[in-house]
Amino acid sequence: MNNERSAVANTVSLIQTRLAAARQAMSDHGVHAWLIPSADPHLSEYLPAHWQIRQWLTGFTGSVGTVVVTPTFAGLWVDSRYWDQAEKELADSGVTLQRTTAAPESTHVSWLARTLDSDAVLSVDGRALALDARDALIDALPKTVTLRLDLDIAQQIWSDRPPLPQQPIWALPESFAAQTRAEKLALVREHMQAKHANQHFISTLDDIAWVLNLRGSDVAFNPVFMAHLLIGPSQAVLFVAPKALSTELTKSLSDDGVLIAPYEQALQAVTDLSHTDTLLIDPKRTTSAFVSTLAASTVSAMNPSTRLKACKQETEIANWRQTMIADGQALCEFFAELEQAIDARDDVPLTEVMIDDAVTRWRAKTPQFVSRSFATIAAFNANAAMPHYHATAKHSAQIVGDGLLLIDSGGQYLGGTTDITRMVPIGEPTLAQRQDCTVVLQGMIAMSRLQFPAGTPAPLLDAVARAPIWQRSLDYGHGTGHGVGYFLNVHEGPQVLAFRAPATSDTALWAGMVTSNEPGLYRAGQWGVRIENLLCCQAVGSAGFGDFLGFETLTLCPIDTQCFELDMLRVDERQWLNDYHEMVRQRLAPGLSPAATRWLLSRTEPVPL
Repeated sequence: MNNERSAVANTVSLIQTRLAAARQAMSDHGVHAWLIPSADPHLSEYLPAHWQIRQWLTGFTGSVGTVVVTPTFAGLWVDSRYWDQAEKELADSGVTLQRTTAAPESTHVSWLARTLDSDAVLSVDGRALALDARDALIDALPKTVTLRLDLDIAQQIWSDRPPLPQQPIWALPESFAAQTRAEKLALVREHMQAKHANQHFISTLDDIAWVLNLRGSDVAFNPVFMAHLLIGPSQAVLFVAPKALSTELTKSLSDDGVLIAPYEQALQAVTDLSHTDTLLIDPKRTTSAFVSTLAASTVSAMNPSTRLKACKQETEIANWRQTMIADGQALCEFFAELEQAIDARDDVPLTEVMIDDAVTRWRAKTPQFVSRSFATIAAFNANAAMPHYHATAKHSAQIVGDGLLLIDSGGQYLGGTTDITRMVPIGEPTLAQRQDCTVVLQGMIAMSRLQFPAGTPAPLLDAVARAPIWQRSLDYGHGTGHGVGYFLNVHEGPQVLAFRAPATSDTALWAGMVTSNEPGLYRAGQWGVRIENLLCCQAVGSAGFGDFLGFETLTLCPIDTQCFELDMLRVDERQWLNDYHEMVRQRLAPGLSPAATRWLLSRTEPVPL
């Protein structure tokens, strides 16, 4: 315990030292406020260590958060998913938790607009600030506030800042690629022509990987690589670390009209475009540094590849279905092993961190497995009330007593990306816990069964999953679902099932889109519940009122009925559960070990109608 307290004290001291250094650097440059978004030049969700400035400066390890530092104040803005976590990690550090809600006045932009003096200088690295975020700042701040985008304060105070990664890049095997590189480039150019643009600049790493049928490992959990891409009428230039490409791959790219240039030359290449050029850029997915000194005219629109990538081809969906069988079988083996560990936990203590090791070990036995798709969340009782909690070797709860264990995990496979959450009963869950699990299941079933007109903005559908939960005056702070990439990022746009997101044509649902379905319920200090499957949008026909879509459930894994108060479920909801479990049983049973088979059969027994 004394060692733990000493480690916490050392961390607090280190953060305070870094804040002092930041304030000195700000003073040296005449800066009154430093804004630090959780971003890099590619606006990635998962950042390479070089760009994890917010975590280095504040000690907050959550995946999202915005920091503002002034001479007398430091604040971290996060939404409700991270409030409990941030409160613990920021304690005594000198960084104040700022709770972001749906209210506009709760944002860091509103705070800056209210707080900064009229002649203040606000610094934010333009390489990590999206164009639309820059415009929001300009619109909100007093006109006399100076916005500096040219300073890299972190570089001046972070003496051992990690370098940018340069891991090998490799081609996606042809058997897993539904379209060739040349075909994808042609499709993007068709969209460029429709927008009257002869140049198109892409910085988002998953878009680049998709267009070029390439994969890498520069970013944890996502098979992407650090690069920018400039697509012209007949040639494209990939700005990347040249050493990351083999001679053979460089030639293959050249054969498709893709030239190679050093990563650092991307900014100059865009700046050098002629005034006769028209550049297509996505303001939500391009940083302000790349358009600060443009001679070319610009057209603003969503990257064409973003929607093309989101609407999976039939070959990809077929591969994904096979991947789900492999993933589901690995999970059956894992859960059978976990059940034995739970039974023996009096003799061998079971901890949260052991869950991640075990589930990854079983997935890794699958030949097409590449890596985890995100850091596994294994959270028991109160820890599960923090939606993005992660156990570590130093902070991992023992799974003792009764309650609920939440396990949210996923894998990257050559044939698709998986993301699944299941609740595990430990001992005897309470009535209140079973009721919470049941109402979350009802929300998940409601979304799974939904039919809707093609092109419906995804945020509008969020209320369908929330309705059973809202009916009890309950709610959850995160969205119900996010897009999922095909052996790409586990979080993929443009669709998102979140009612607070803009309901626009850019966020519409179309056939082939794969989306998570994960309603939840969290009671701070007590327990948390989330149940998640992946769904694929499929055409279901038309009856004279336009084309309609429905969802095919891709995820294959039993949903443990011991977590539910079955009397709360309607007959049709129980029927859905029985039908789902029958499908899971038929597809996963072949090839399982005897122990996993017994577990599967027991967990897919029909519930009484």
